[in-house]
Amino acid sequence: MQKTNTNYSMETESNENSSGNSSLQSENRMKRFLIALNCLLLALGDTGGPLTSRLYFHHGGRRNWLSSFLETAGFPILLLPLCLNYLQRRRQSRSTPIFLITPRLFLACIGLGLLTGVDDFLYAYGLSFLPVSTAAILLSTHLSFTAFFAFLIVKQRFTFFNINSIALLTTGAALLGLHGSSDRPEGVTDRQYYMGFFLMVATAALYGLVLPLIELTYRKSRREVTYTLVMEMQLVMAASATVFCVVGMAIDKDFQAIPKEAKNFGLGEARYYVVLTWCAIFWQLFFLGTVGVIFCVNTLLAAIIVAVFIPVIEILAVIFLHERFSSEKGVALALALWGLASYLYGEHKQGAKEKPPSIDQP
Repeated sequence: MQKTNTNYSMETESNENSSGNSSLQSENRMKRFLIALNCLLLALGDTGGPLTSRLYFHHGGRRNWLSSFLETAGFPILLLPLCLNYLQRRRQSRSTPIFLITPRLFLACIGLGLLTGVDDFLYAYGLSFLPVSTAAILLSTHLSFTAFFAFLIVKQRFTFFNINSIALLTTGAALLGLHGSSDRPEGVTDRQYYMGFFLMVATAALYGLVLPLIELTYRKSRREVTYTLVMEMQLVMAASATVFCVVGMAIDKDFQAIPKEAKNFGLGEARYYVVLTWCAIFWQLFFLGTVGVIFCVNTLLAAIIVAVFIPVIEILAVIFLHERFSSEKGVALALALWGLASYLYGEHKQGAKEKPPSIDQP
């Protein structure tokens, strides 16, 4: 009898270990799937968003508020994963709240959303005068502004790699500014080109301010930051930015102008609405993928993916929008990638220093 009980105990323990290993393997497979899915979403959004936005202007689109509206108008897509997550939490606990976001955090996200709306407008206005390949290089300078504002707001110290990155990105942007005459889209004057140039730099600066403010909001939230909470914050920010742009559209009478603009669109009226729809979808994929990659892995991987796809945007712009790729733009791209690599390597080294040492188990 004693032997039988011992065998039964060993079998039970073995079954529990097998069940635990199976559960762990299932979790690892799901995590790898989520990482791959979010990387794909980020890659699609990072390339498709700027290209479809520029495609709108390239074929006769002129409504800057409409273009900025499309950058966040796809936010209702976030409601689907949030609803599924709520149903899952509801099965686990009947008393679970519908929303995890607190009133204080909600108000902070509205403020961040309004800043995002301003940033969307600056980007759309600047892109109306610039090739998308030039805009992508200029927008990469947001890392310089992010490092500066992170130093002021969240006390992130400067390193050699930060300073090297700022110098390289600034040199690349200056090179584009000095040789703008060879890069202007057809029908754009020198004055409009330089206006677009400075608007894109302003976009990068404001984006560089928003990122540390989001990090500060996380720190001040006084609660655990989960993927669900991050999606809720993104939903509030995107909705606020969209409302801001809708007000701008109403003042600028974009709603009355859309039917007429659609009829005169270079690709035809039906394709006009297709371009607008895909523009909204791609930009939301970008934001959703960014949030997912940051949550599943880290900010560093998100920045690497964005950096890697800058040359892809350049190539696609040449193929589909027939943009010129001058030697100056090639040098600026190389400097931008060098600066991005320097920044990312510095962040990697800093993260390795801050990582606590592992403790060997006896």
